[in-house]
Amino acid sequence: MDWLRIGAFQLLILYHIGMVFVPWEWHVSSEQSVPWAVLPMVAINAWRLTLLFMVSGFASAAMLARKPALPPFLRNRLVRLGIPLLFGVILITPVQPWIQLTTQRGYDHGFGYFYLHDYYRFAMYRGMPLPAWQHLWFVFYLLVYTIALTALLALPAGIRAFARRWAERLLWGPLLLLLPIAIAIPIRLHWLPHAEDNHNFLGDWVAHIRHFPAFVCGYLLYNSPSLWRSIRGNWPWIAALAIAATAGAVYIAWDYPATRPITRGMRDIYQCIRVVQGWASILALIGIADRFWNHDGRWRAMLAEAVFPFYLIHQTIIIVVGWLMLGSGLSNIVQLILLVASTMIGCWIFYMVGRRIPLARPLIGLRPLAHSSRKAPA
Repeated sequence: MDWLRIGAFQLLILYHIGMVFVPWEWHVSSEQSVPWAVLPMVAINAWRLTLLFMVSGFASAAMLARKPALPPFLRNRLVRLGIPLLFGVILITPVQPWIQLTTQRGYDHGFGYFYLHDYYRFAMYRGMPLPAWQHLWFVFYLLVYTIALTALLALPAGIRAFARRWAERLLWGPLLLLLPIAIAIPIRLHWLPHAEDNHNFLGDWVAHIRHFPAFVCGYLLYNSPSLWRSIRGNWPWIAALAIAATAGAVYIAWDYPATRPITRGMRDIYQCIRVVQGWASILALIGIADRFWNHDGRWRAMLAEAVFPFYLIHQTIIIVVGWLMLGSGLSNIVQLILLVASTMIGCWIFYMVGRRIPLARPLIGLRPLAHSSRKAPA
C-alpha cells in the first residue's frame, strides 16, 4: 500500500495547488479564477481524504503486526504525530491565517505583530479560529482516531474476535461496497443534509462518519483474507461504477455552478452520487494498487518516508507563493507552473535538510537516526 499512500499524498498536494485557481473561498486565490478547474477537483474530493485515513489504518495494523504491544504503539504514535502537530501549529501554519486575514478580511498589521499579539488568542478572530492548525487538522484527527483504535484493541480478545468475525461477514463480497453506501446515504440525506467538513473536531460529524470507519476498515483489511477476496474479486466492476459516478458528479457540478441555485431533488441526487463515487473509488484504487503496484522499487522507501514531511510543509509553501504572485500579472498557466515547481522544490528541501539533523527529525515526523553500533535484527 506504500505506492498508493505516496500517490494519494502527491495528489493531495496538487489538489491544494488547484484550490488557488477555483472560484471557491480559500486562504489565497488567484485574481483570475478558472471555473472549469472545479471539474477535476470534484472528480477527486469525494475520496481523497477518506482514502488517506483508510491507508493510515492499514499502516497502523502493519506497525502492530511487527510490534504487537499496545503501550509502545500508542507512545510511538503520540510522539510521531503529536510533536509534528505542535511544531506545525507554532512554526509552520501561522503565516497562512495571516495571509488570509490581510488579503480577504482587512487585517493591516505585519506578520510579526500578528504572531506576537493576535495568533495566540485561543478564540475566534474575524471569523477565524486562532491559533490555527489549518491543514494539520488531518494529523490531529489521525492522532485521536489512533487513540480510539488503541482503546478498542485493549478490549478482551473474545470481544475483538467476535467483532472481527461479524465485520467480515457483513462486508463479504459485494456487500463491502453496498453496505457502507446503504448506511451513508440516509445519514447524508436526512441527518446531515447541509453539513460539510468544518475541521472543528467536536462538531465535524460529516468528517468523522466518513473517516473513522474508513480508518478502522483499513486496520481490519491488513489481516483479513476475506476482505481482500472481496476487493480482488470485485474491483474491476467497482472501478467502472466509480468512473460512472464521477462522471455524474462532474456533470452536475458543471451544470449547477455556484452562481446557479440547485433544487432539493437535484441536491439529493448529487449527494447520493457523491457517496457512491467516494467509496467505490477507494475500493477500486485499493484493488488497483494490490494488482499493479504491489511491489518494491528503488525510490519507495525514501518516498514513503518523505510523505509526512511533505504534508507538513506543502500548504504553507503554496499559500506563500500564491500570495507573492498576487498582482504580478502572470497568466494562470505560469502561476500553475511556478506553484508546482516551488512546492516540489520546497518540500524536498524541507525533507532533505530535516532528515539530516537529528534534533529536527522528530519535529517532521521521522524516526530517530539509528546508532551505527546498533546491530540489525536477525
